Amino acid sequence: MTMKSTHDSPILVTGAAGDIGAIGRNLTAMLLAKGHKVRALVRREDERAEALRQLGAEVVQGNLTDLDSMHRAIAGVARIYFGMSVSPAYLEATVNTAAVARHHEVKAFVNMSQMTVTQMSITETTDSPQHKLHWLAEQALAWSGLPIVTVRPTVFLESFFLRLAAAGVRDNDELVLPLGDSKTSPISAVDVARAVSVILDDPAPHIGQVYNLTGFESADLNHYARVFSEAIGRTIRYRDVPLSVWTETLREFGVPTHLLNHLVVMAELHKQGRYDRMTDDLFKLTGKTPTSMSDFVKLYSTEFTRSEAEKTL
Repeated sequence: MTMKSTHDSPILVTGAAGDIGAIGRNLTAMLLAKGHKVRALVRREDERAEALRQLGAEVVQGNLTDLDSMHRAIAGVARIYFGMSVSPAYLEATVNTAAVARHHEVKAFVNMSQMTVTQMSITETTDSPQHKLHWLAEQALAWSGLPIVTVRPTVFLESFFLRLAAAGVRDNDELVLPLGDSKTSPISAVDVARAVSVILDDPAPHIGQVYNLTGFESADLNHYARVFSEAIGRTIRYRDVPLSVWTETLREFGVPTHLLNHLVVMAELHKQGRYDRMTDDLFKLTGKTPTSMSDFVKLYSTEFTRSEAEKTL
Protein backbone atom coordinates (compact mmCIF):
# COMPACT_ATOMS: atom_id res chain seq x y z
CA MET A 1 0.00 0.00 0.00
CA THR A 2 1.42 3.39 -0.95
CA MET A 3 1.39 6.28 1.45
CA LYS A 4 -1.00 8.20 -0.79
CA SER A 5 -3.67 5.51 -0.57
CA THR A 6 -4.07 5.70 3.22
CA HIS A 7 -7.16 7.91 3.07
CA ASP A 8 -8.83 5.70 5.69
CA SER A 9 -6.39 6.98 8.31
CA PRO A 10 -7.02 10.54 9.55
CA ILE A 11 -4.46 13.32 9.28
CA LEU A 12 -3.89 15.25 12.51
CA VAL A 13 -3.90 19.03 12.14
CA THR A 14 -2.80 21.01 15.19
CA GLY A 15 -3.82 24.63 15.68
CA ALA A 16 -6.93 23.93 13.63
CA ALA A 17 -9.13 26.54 15.33
CA GLY A 18 -6.99 29.53 14.40
CA ASP A 19 -8.37 32.91 13.36
CA ILE A 20 -8.16 34.85 10.08
CA GLY A 21 -5.53 33.43 7.78
CA ALA A 22 -4.60 30.62 10.16
CA ILE A 23 -2.71 27.76 8.52
CA GLY A 24 -4.40 25.00 10.52
CA ARG A 25 -7.94 26.06 9.76
CA ASN A 26 -7.28 26.50 6.05
CA LEU A 27 -5.30 23.26 5.91
CA THR A 28 -8.18 21.36 7.48
CA ALA A 29 -10.58 22.58 4.80
CA MET A 30 -8.12 21.81 2.00
CA LEU A 31 -7.41 18.26 3.17
CA LEU A 32 -11.11 17.53 3.58
CA ALA A 33 -11.67 18.81 0.04
CA LYS A 34 -9.04 16.34 -1.17
CA GLY A 35 -11.01 13.49 0.40
CA HIS A 36 -8.89 12.97 3.50
CA LYS A 37 -10.19 12.37 6.99
CA VAL A 38 -8.95 15.12 9.30
CA ARG A 39 -8.59 15.04 13.06
CA ALA A 40 -8.50 18.66 14.19
CA LEU A 41 -6.80 19.44 17.49
CA VAL A 42 -8.25 22.43 19.36
CA ARG A 43 -7.48 23.88 22.76
CA ARG A 44 -11.09 24.53 23.71
CA GLU A 45 -14.62 23.74 22.65
CA ASP A 46 -16.14 26.87 21.11
CA GLU A 47 -17.82 28.07 17.94
CA ARG A 48 -14.59 27.59 15.97
CA ALA A 49 -14.44 23.93 17.00
CA GLU A 50 -18.06 23.51 15.96
CA ALA A 51 -17.31 25.13 12.60
CA LEU A 52 -14.60 22.51 12.03
CA ARG A 53 -17.13 19.77 12.73
CA GLN A 54 -19.48 21.35 10.23
CA LEU A 55 -16.70 21.09 7.65
CA GLY A 56 -16.47 17.38 8.36
CA ALA A 57 -13.45 17.19 10.67
CA GLU A 58 -13.17 15.00 13.75
CA VAL A 59 -12.48 17.48 16.54
CA VAL A 60 -10.29 16.55 19.50
CA GLN A 61 -9.72 18.88 22.43
CA GLY A 62 -6.22 18.84 23.87
CA ASN A 63 -3.00 20.60 24.72
CA LEU A 64 0.24 20.09 22.82
CA THR A 65 2.19 19.93 26.08
CA ASP A 66 -0.14 17.38 27.70
CA LEU A 67 0.93 13.76 27.22
CA ASP A 68 -2.49 12.12 27.61
CA SER A 69 -4.29 14.45 25.24
CA MET A 70 -1.60 14.02 22.58
CA HIS A 71 -1.97 10.23 22.78
CA ARG A 72 -5.70 10.71 22.14
CA ALA A 73 -4.95 13.03 19.25
CA ILE A 74 -2.24 10.93 17.58
CA ALA A 75 -3.39 7.33 18.10
CA GLY A 76 -4.48 5.99 14.73
CA VAL A 77 -3.14 8.78 12.53
CA ALA A 78 -0.46 8.28 9.90
CA ARG A 79 0.43 11.91 9.17
CA ILE A 80 0.72 15.02 11.30
CA TYR A 81 0.83 18.73 10.64
CA PHE A 82 2.53 20.37 13.60
CA GLY A 83 2.19 24.11 14.00
CA MET A 84 1.98 26.28 17.08
CA SER A 85 1.69 30.01 17.66
CA VAL A 86 4.52 31.97 19.27
CA SER A 87 4.83 30.63 22.81
CA PRO A 88 7.44 30.07 25.54
CA ALA A 89 6.22 26.43 25.59
CA TYR A 90 6.99 25.88 21.89
CA LEU A 91 9.95 23.54 22.37
CA GLU A 92 8.17 21.48 25.04
CA ALA A 93 5.14 21.15 22.76
CA THR A 94 7.28 20.07 19.81
CA VAL A 95 9.19 17.41 21.72
CA ASN A 96 6.07 16.14 23.48
CA THR A 97 4.25 15.78 20.15
CA ALA A 98 7.25 14.18 18.48
CA ALA A 99 7.72 11.65 21.29
CA VAL A 100 4.10 10.54 21.06
CA ALA A 101 4.25 10.52 17.26
CA ARG A 102 7.27 8.23 17.35
CA HIS A 103 5.51 5.91 19.81
CA HIS A 104 2.57 5.59 17.41
CA GLU A 105 4.88 5.16 14.39
CA VAL A 106 3.60 8.15 12.45
CA LYS A 107 4.62 8.01 8.79
CA ALA A 108 4.94 11.73 8.06
CA PHE A 109 5.45 14.74 10.35
CA VAL A 110 5.22 18.18 8.71
CA ASN A 111 6.80 20.79 10.96
CA MET A 112 5.94 24.47 10.56
CA SER A 113 9.09 26.44 11.32
CA GLN A 114 10.35 29.93 10.33
CA MET A 115 12.60 31.05 7.50
CA THR A 116 14.95 32.81 9.91
CA VAL A 117 16.10 29.35 11.05
CA THR A 118 17.71 28.92 7.61
CA GLN A 119 20.25 31.56 8.65
CA MET A 120 20.88 30.08 12.12
CA SER A 121 23.38 27.47 13.25
CA ILE A 122 25.12 26.10 16.32
CA THR A 123 27.10 29.37 16.43
CA GLU A 124 24.56 31.83 14.96
CA THR A 125 21.22 32.78 16.54
CA THR A 126 19.05 35.87 16.97
CA ASP A 127 17.87 37.80 20.01
CA SER A 128 14.37 36.35 19.64
CA PRO A 129 13.70 33.58 22.17
CA GLN A 130 11.13 32.18 19.72
CA HIS A 131 13.69 31.87 16.92
CA LYS A 132 15.95 29.94 19.27
CA LEU A 133 13.07 27.62 20.21
CA HIS A 134 12.34 26.97 16.53
CA TRP A 135 15.98 26.16 15.86
CA LEU A 136 16.18 23.82 18.84
CA ALA A 137 12.89 22.19 17.83
CA GLU A 138 14.29 21.45 14.38
CA GLN A 139 17.37 19.87 15.98
CA ALA A 140 15.21 17.70 18.24
CA LEU A 141 13.03 16.57 15.31
CA ALA A 142 16.14 15.68 13.31
CA TRP A 143 17.36 13.53 16.22
CA SER A 144 13.95 11.91 16.68
CA GLY A 145 14.24 9.65 13.67
CA LEU A 146 10.73 10.65 12.59
CA PRO A 147 9.96 11.16 8.87
CA ILE A 148 10.14 14.98 8.96
CA VAL A 149 9.23 17.57 6.34
CA THR A 150 10.20 21.12 7.35
CA VAL A 151 8.37 24.18 6.07
CA ARG A 152 9.94 27.59 6.72
CA PRO A 153 7.79 30.53 5.61
CA THR A 154 8.83 34.15 5.74
CA VAL A 155 6.67 36.73 7.56
CA PHE A 156 2.93 36.33 7.01
CA LEU A 157 0.84 38.92 5.21
CA GLU A 158 -1.87 38.38 7.79
CA SER A 159 0.44 39.04 10.74
CA PHE A 160 2.12 42.29 9.78
CA PHE A 161 -0.28 43.82 7.28
CA LEU A 162 -3.66 42.78 8.70
CA ARG A 163 -3.27 42.40 12.45
CA LEU A 164 -0.54 45.01 13.02
CA ALA A 165 -1.08 47.58 10.26
CA ALA A 166 -4.79 47.56 9.34
CA ALA A 167 -5.85 50.15 11.92
CA GLY A 168 -3.33 52.71 10.68
CA VAL A 169 -4.42 52.24 7.09
CA ARG A 170 -8.11 52.35 7.97
CA ASP A 171 -8.02 55.34 10.31
CA ASN A 172 -5.11 57.48 9.07
CA ASP A 173 -4.26 56.27 5.54
CA GLU A 174 -0.87 55.23 6.85
CA LEU A 175 1.04 51.98 6.71
CA VAL A 176 2.77 52.28 10.08
CA LEU A 177 5.56 49.77 10.68
CA PRO A 178 9.12 50.05 12.05
CA LEU A 179 10.81 48.41 9.04
CA GLY A 180 12.92 51.26 7.68
CA ASP A 181 13.66 51.11 3.96
CA SER A 182 14.22 47.36 3.98
CA LYS A 183 12.65 44.94 1.54
CA THR A 184 10.45 42.06 2.62
CA SER A 185 8.68 39.17 0.86
CA PRO A 186 5.55 38.42 2.95
CA ILE A 187 3.49 35.34 2.17
CA SER A 188 -0.16 34.52 2.76
CA ALA A 189 -0.85 31.86 5.37
CA VAL A 190 -3.40 30.45 2.92
CA ASP A 191 -0.60 29.81 0.41
CA VAL A 192 1.44 28.10 3.11
CA ALA A 193 -1.55 25.92 4.00
CA ARG A 194 -1.92 25.00 0.33
CA ALA A 195 1.73 23.93 0.19
CA VAL A 196 1.33 21.80 3.32
CA SER A 197 -1.82 20.20 1.90
CA VAL A 198 0.17 19.09 -1.15
CA ILE A 199 2.86 17.58 1.07
CA LEU A 200 0.38 15.74 3.29
CA ASP A 201 -1.59 14.46 0.31
CA ASP A 202 1.47 12.44 -0.75
CA PRO A 203 4.31 12.85 1.78
CA ALA A 204 6.76 10.24 0.49
CA PRO A 205 8.64 12.45 -2.04
CA HIS A 206 9.02 15.21 0.56
CA ILE A 207 10.39 13.34 3.59
CA GLY A 208 13.65 14.93 4.71
CA GLN A 209 13.12 18.07 2.64
CA VAL A 210 13.16 21.70 3.80
CA TYR A 211 10.96 24.18 1.95
CA ASN A 212 11.57 27.92 2.28
CA LEU A 213 8.42 29.78 1.28
CA THR A 214 8.39 33.44 0.24
CA GLY A 215 5.72 35.69 -1.20
CA PHE A 216 4.95 37.22 -4.59
CA GLU A 217 7.77 39.78 -4.51
CA SER A 218 10.37 41.34 -2.25
CA ALA A 219 9.89 45.09 -1.99
CA ASP A 220 10.15 47.99 0.46
CA LEU A 221 7.25 49.48 2.38
CA ASN A 222 6.94 52.53 0.15
CA HIS A 223 6.24 50.15 -2.72
CA TYR A 224 3.66 48.27 -0.68
CA ALA A 225 2.02 51.57 0.30
CA ARG A 226 1.58 52.34 -3.41
CA VAL A 227 0.08 48.87 -3.90
CA PHE A 228 -2.36 49.59 -1.06
CA SER A 229 -3.28 52.91 -2.69
CA GLU A 230 -4.05 51.31 -6.04
CA ALA A 231 -5.94 48.40 -4.48
CA ILE A 232 -8.30 50.42 -2.28
CA GLY A 233 -8.47 53.68 -4.23
CA ARG A 234 -7.01 55.96 -1.54
CA THR A 235 -3.55 57.39 -1.10
CA ILE A 236 -1.76 55.35 1.55
CA ARG A 237 1.66 56.43 2.77
CA TYR A 238 4.28 54.46 4.63
CA ARG A 239 5.42 55.90 7.94
CA ASP A 240 8.52 54.34 9.44
CA VAL A 241 7.68 54.61 13.12
CA PRO A 242 10.54 54.34 15.66
CA LEU A 243 10.83 50.84 17.03
CA SER A 244 10.47 52.07 20.62
CA VAL A 245 7.17 53.81 19.83
CA TRP A 246 5.82 50.74 18.01
CA THR A 247 6.89 48.49 20.87
CA GLU A 248 5.13 50.65 23.44
CA THR A 249 1.95 50.65 21.35
CA LEU A 250 1.98 46.85 21.22
CA ARG A 251 2.62 46.69 24.96
CA GLU A 252 -0.38 48.97 25.60
CA PHE A 253 -2.53 46.59 23.54
CA GLY A 254 -1.53 43.79 25.89
CA VAL A 255 0.77 41.81 23.58
CA PRO A 256 2.47 39.14 25.74
CA THR A 257 6.15 39.75 26.52
CA HIS A 258 7.41 36.64 24.67
CA LEU A 259 5.53 37.60 21.50
CA LEU A 260 6.50 41.25 21.86
CA ASN A 261 10.20 40.37 22.07
CA HIS A 262 9.84 38.20 18.98
CA LEU A 263 8.14 40.95 16.95
CA VAL A 264 10.80 43.47 17.96
CA VAL A 265 13.57 41.18 16.73
CA MET A 266 11.68 40.53 13.50
CA ALA A 267 11.50 44.28 12.90
CA GLU A 268 15.22 44.63 13.59
CA LEU A 269 16.04 41.77 11.23
CA HIS A 270 13.89 43.38 8.55
CA LYS A 271 16.01 46.53 8.82
CA GLN A 272 19.10 44.35 8.35
CA GLY A 273 17.67 42.97 5.10
CA ARG A 274 17.18 39.46 6.46
CA TYR A 275 13.69 39.17 4.93
CA ASP A 276 14.77 40.32 1.48
CA ARG A 277 14.64 36.80 0.09
CA MET A 278 12.89 35.02 -2.75
CA THR A 279 12.47 31.32 -3.54
CA ASP A 280 10.31 29.37 -5.97
CA ASP A 281 9.54 26.58 -3.48
CA LEU A 282 5.85 27.47 -3.26
CA PHE A 283 5.43 27.28 -7.04
CA LYS A 284 7.35 23.99 -7.17
CA LEU A 285 5.01 22.51 -4.57
CA THR A 286 1.66 23.89 -5.71
CA GLY A 287 2.11 25.03 -9.31
CA LYS A 288 0.67 28.41 -8.26
CA THR A 289 2.30 31.79 -7.79
CA PRO A 290 2.03 33.35 -4.31
CA THR A 291 -0.79 35.73 -3.46
CA SER A 292 0.26 39.27 -4.37
CA MET A 293 -0.05 42.18 -1.96
CA SER A 294 -2.60 43.72 -4.31
CA ASP A 295 -4.84 40.66 -4.26
CA PHE A 296 -4.42 40.37 -0.49
CA VAL A 297 -5.46 44.00 0.11
CA LYS A 298 -8.48 43.62 -2.18
CA LEU A 299 -9.51 40.45 -0.36
CA TYR A 300 -9.47 42.24 3.00
CA SER A 301 -10.45 45.70 1.72
CA THR A 302 -13.14 46.13 4.38
CA GLU A 303 -10.49 45.76 7.09
CA PHE A 304 -8.58 48.67 5.57
CA THR A 305 -11.57 50.97 5.01
CA ARG A 306 -13.66 52.96 7.48
CA SER A 307 -17.38 52.29 7.39
CA GLU A 308 -19.80 55.06 6.46
CA ALA A 309 -20.90 55.25 10.09
CA GLU A 310 -17.32 55.73 11.25
CA LYS A 311 -16.74 58.48 8.68
CA THR A 312 -19.56 60.57 10.19
CA LEU A 313 -18.20 60.45 13.72
